[in-house]
Amino acid sequence: MSIPARAHPEPAVREIENLWIPLSDGTRLSAHLWLPPRSELEPVPAVVEVSPYRHEDNTRRRDSVRHPYFAERGFASLRIDVRGSGSSDGVLQDEYSEREQLDVCEALAWVAARPWSTGSVGMIGLSWGGFAALQAAARRPPELKAIVVVCASADRYGADVKYRGGSVLGCELLPWSSTMLAMSVRPPDPGLRGKRWRELWLERLELAVPFAETWLEHQRRDDYWRSGSPCENYGSIACPVYVVGGWADPYRQAVLDLLESLDCPRKGLIGPWSHQYPEEGTPGPAIDFRRECVRWWDQWLKGEETGIMDEPRLRVWMQEGVPPRKDHRPRRGRWVEEETWPARRIASRRYALGEGTLVTGKTPRRVLPIRGAQVVGSAAGTWCPWGVAELPRDQRREDNLSLTFTSEPLEERVEILGSPAATIELSADRPLALVAVRLCDVSAAG
Repeated sequence: MSIPARAHPEPAVREIENLWIPLSDGTRLSAHLWLPPRSELEPVPAVVEVSPYRHEDNTRRRDSVRHPYFAERGFASLRIDVRGSGSSDGVLQDEYSEREQLDVCEALAWVAARPWSTGSVGMIGLSWGGFAALQAAARRPPELKAIVVVCASADRYGADVKYRGGSVLGCELLPWSSTMLAMSVRPPDPGLRGKRWRELWLERLELAVPFAETWLEHQRRDDYWRSGSPCENYGSIACPVYVVGGWADPYRQAVLDLLESLDCPRKGLIGPWSHQYPEEGTPGPAIDFRRECVRWWDQWLKGEETGIMDEPRLRVWMQEGVPPRKDHRPRRGRWVEEETWPARRIASRRYALGEGTLVTGKTPRRVLPIRGAQVVGSAAGTWCPWGVAELPRDQRREDNLSLTFTSEPLEERVEILGSPAATIELSADRPLALVAVRLCDVSAAG
């Protein structure tokens, strides 16, 4: 009886769970590394994700979806915890600090100098990691060749969890600060840190502070917020940028702002998702964005012509109107594309506020008094929804507490892509006042 020869199995991705990145001041950052087969013989480009969310436990499942995939396709892929988080040295005392930005640039240089690295590095990140990628790009480290930014912003003051429209974002500023305080004082992994884990933990318990203390000391856009906000100088970013968001995500406007304001090679994607990577996006449909990332990395880190830059600059899930209910999975719609942004073929349409009407012609000036209710906006959904139950609900109760202006039924289909704006003249008989504007689709049933 003949026995067929056993084929040699393909070499597997090599995983290093306990990698230390030394910094110039003696600090070490904790990292998890996935290496392609034979990378010690044939160096490869690297993809780096940084965040404070503890690679050893909190983001372990999420990381396992993405980083081995990149390694299987020829990239060293690293997940690094910033200073003061996870098992990295130090104490985390604020978001996006100058020290953190310098650390990231040092870490990129260290990665580029490894024997398994070609010296060409990209960054990818969701939320904090996306901010970090934009901030690193603005500093122009020579190793950084391209970035992928998911659900993040270039504006620390006006487009993050602290202030919106000059007002404290009360539903997020304190809860998020509290969440990060609880996260940052968790003990490091004794399996990674050895005997020193307890000393590092006690140091964090002693020195960690609520971020909100600093944020509330800076209630206007000042130098504190300008530092680390690439929107202050979009021209500082020169490497290619792929920016991604979702209509249910609070950072969706950043996709359009970055496409319009950057001069570097850039692409944008907006799906129906909330604050997630697109391959896990809800409400659906989700897409396997990892494949698109590999095309992006092949183009900019390996120098291979993938055709990705020959495609339209912006791809968007154009959502359909839906009846008010809690669950929309998947969200009805279709993919549309625009060659450039701002799109030349998109026309602006102006409406005037009448006596309860919304009209295309002019209306006479009039005073429309209202005694506001602070509960208006409670049906707008969670600012950063994590599930379909947290999306906007039926707005009729809100209408009863608001001045409303309703158009006649539309004679033709109208699709909105961009940033609707309202210009309002108002006076108030109180020293402080809030204004909320809602744009609602009225169903045929009213």
